[in-house]
Amino acid sequence: MPTVEREGASIYYEDHGSASKPALLLLSPGGLNSTIDFWDRLPLRPLEAFANDFRIVAMDQRNAGSRSKGPLQTQDPWGMYARDQLAVLDHLGIDRTLVIGCCIGCSFIFELLQVAPERINAGVLMQPIGEDSTNPGTFGPDMWRPWGQNLIDKGASVNASDVDAFGHGLFDSGFVFTATRETLKTLQTPLLLLDGDDRAHPKGISVEVAELLPNVERIERWRDADVVPQVTEQMRRFLQSHQLVRA
Repeated sequence: MPTVEREGASIYYEDHGSASKPALLLLSPGGLNSTIDFWDRLPLRPLEAFANDFRIVAMDQRNAGSRSKGPLQTQDPWGMYARDQLAVLDHLGIDRTLVIGCCIGCSFIFELLQVAPERINAGVLMQPIGEDSTNPGTFGPDMWRPWGQNLIDKGASVNASDVDAFGHGLFDSGFVFTATRETLKTLQTPLLLLDGDDRAHPKGISVEVAELLPNVERIERWRDADVVPQVTEQMRRFLQSHQLVRA
């Protein structure tokens, strides 16, 4: 099982395709259970759709599922995830990459664009999570405590206080959690936004993100079967227009 070992953590990844193709990093949906398997639940599946176009790197985030494990870094939880993601790229010798993130994956992208913007050529944001007036409490203890209790029950060396500190560190900031509105205005990386439209991925968050980002294209409807082929091609054209010849 391919893993990257760092700072007491073991991070599972998959590397699909030739190293001669442009790299594409996938940051999965699923919230704190962000694993590769969650892509199969979407009507648009990047692992299948872009298999012939890119070297696709996918990963399970730390403590999501059973294949990636490690301590909880409560002081900088989003930075912890970003360092895991960059460690996978470093392990594979990938200096620059395209990226697709869905759900929590969009917040991962916003974090990467602040800590390592030179590593990301362009990104696709699929239904970003966020907090607004339509979904109070969605990103609170009722979300992270069951996840954390599952870790404890499986023998992870964390306790309930660690889990709460981790959850508050992730989500207390609100909005899109890893970037302020002012920060989004400064991100120059080309981005393609596919709207969300449910409680965890509010439409209003997508609207506001689209208004704030200076270099963004937007697709409002993408989940319906009749538009999936068209949206897939639009994503492919966007990514190819910003790709490198080699990773």
